[in-house]
Amino acid sequence: MNQPGETTHFGFRDVALSEKQTLVNDVFHSVARRYDLMNDLMSGGLHRLWKEWMVTALNPPRSEHPFALLDVAGGTGDIAFRAAESSGPGFKATVCDINSDMLGVGRERALARQLEGQVSFVESNAEELAFPNSTFDAYTIAFGIRNVPRIERALGEAFRVLRPGGRFLCLEFSTVDVPGFDRMYELFSFKVIPPLGRAVTGDGQAYEYLVESIRKFPKPAAFAEMIRSAGFSRVTWQSFSGGIVALHSGWRL
Repeated sequence: MNQPGETTHFGFRDVALSEKQTLVNDVFHSVARRYDLMNDLMSGGLHRLWKEWMVTALNPPRSEHPFALLDVAGGTGDIAFRAAESSGPGFKATVCDINSDMLGVGRERALARQLEGQVSFVESNAEELAFPNSTFDAYTIAFGIRNVPRIERALGEAFRVLRPGGRFLCLEFSTVDVPGFDRMYELFSFKVIPPLGRAVTGDGQAYEYLVESIRKFPKPAAFAEMIRSAGFSRVTWQSFSGGIVALHSGWRL
């Protein structure tokens, strides 16, 4: 339950916690069909490389050994498909997302790739996952955790549903740390991406939120401390592409 007066960030606005989830849902309902196209345009295709690095770090077994992945906020299936194609017959992925439109896109793509036997889709909230304790061997979330109203609760749920020895991996936008490049990146983010989003998806406001939300997300060291506070051990992170993104890792030991 929300406590009276509880607020969080939606871009650069403070909104009620209960309101943020609805606002975020509206953003992704609006852009679901062209979400991956916009990812290509915004990153120059780099998001594909970042996701490959995430799956390489995950290193799913290529054998018949059972391995269960939960990919949260992964509605279009990008991470789950890459992991399935890099693994053996024992691999199963559950894609969890709160947005039905994104899940619909993912289900269509799973059928097209003939991966419906390995990848399933479940509508569920990252803060209240609809899975029993100790269900999964790995939990991934790519570019989704900054959209969760209560990040601490989502991290706690990640810890709960992982088996002992399970791994948490989070790929998220981070803080550009190259002098000069940081100013260019900010200019591109705020002056180019929203008009581009308006032209491609018809919704520039959605992309104003997305670029603003990056600025509000905790810096890597602060986010790593949040992961530790959720109970994870051996917490590390690695920055890529001048700090545009960071891959965070933790283990349930």
